[in-house]
Amino acid sequence: MTMHFRDIAAHAAADGVIAPEEISALRRSGWANGRIEPEEAEAIFSANHALGDSSAEWSDFFVEAIGEYVLNQIEPRGYVSEDNAAWLIAHVEHDGRIDSLTELELLVRLSEKALNVPESLRAYVLEQIEQAVVTGTGPTRDGGALDAGNVNATEARLMRRALFGLGSDRPGGISRREAELLFRIKDDTLGAANDPEWKRLFVQGVGNYLQGFSSYTPLSRERAAELEGFMNDASSSVGRFMGRMASAVANPNRIGKSFGRKGVTPPVEVLVSAARAVTHGEQEWLDAQIQANGEIDEYDQALLNFLEEDGYQG
Repeated sequence: MTMHFRDIAAHAAADGVIAPEEISALRRSGWANGRIEPEEAEAIFSANHALGDSSAEWSDFFVEAIGEYVLNQIEPRGYVSEDNAAWLIAHVEHDGRIDSLTELELLVRLSEKALNVPESLRAYVLEQIEQAVVTGTGPTRDGGALDAGNVNATEARLMRRALFGLGSDRPGGISRREAELLFRIKDDTLGAANDPEWKRLFVQGVGNYLQGFSSYTPLSRERAAELEGFMNDASSSVGRFMGRMASAVANPNRIGKSFGRKGVTPPVEVLVSAARAVTHGEQEWLDAQIQANGEIDEYDQALLNFLEEDGYQG
């Protein structure tokens, strides 16, 4: 970390204000070697904790810089390591709350962009999203605000980005844990002046859990590192692998055997059709969620109507 970077960050931490020109200087200095160093990431978080009202310019810099550090500090790039997840959680927890302007956006961005994240961080992101939506107040980066006790359009967009992101429980879809979060928020804000976008997210999210199909399974960070190391290996092992590939292509009927596949995967349309059917276990889960607040409310009914369009009998 350069003295210039340290001085600017320390000045911001001391007086609680950072000017646009100082942010520009931090950006130039921080990426001087093409990456954010650990000492720079620490200084950025310290400045963020000390700032009073964060500007959009600071929020943009903070999210970009810390996101770069967490995702791309070590190979393989694009994955969050266990150590970096622990580091991030510790720094967000530093002041006992999540800063709605910057730290919430950072967590949502990581959920969107990371190829995979540790379970500890996935659970933490969901916890912070729920807490921010139900009890949080204050501005967010995209011009909206957090309202305690109800779900507005900005909060619904934040949840959609986090829940359907690559780094979520079920990339491109909704997991049971995420569906249960939607039910809890629904019950906590029932009867409030919620934005129509919230009802759409609730219905689509829970409906996706019950009837959605996703064939994407992200690689673990460890497996991605193995593959990256293999592809960078210039030894004869690569030649042997390419030989196996050529042999498999020359003998199509042996491809499955050569690469360890067992059986034949059903056509996608069969898998999609099977996913649409609500199983007995899913039905029991849905009944329990709906009965939790003692009534079939307007959100529950909208969900049931949505499911019935695809033949759900209830």
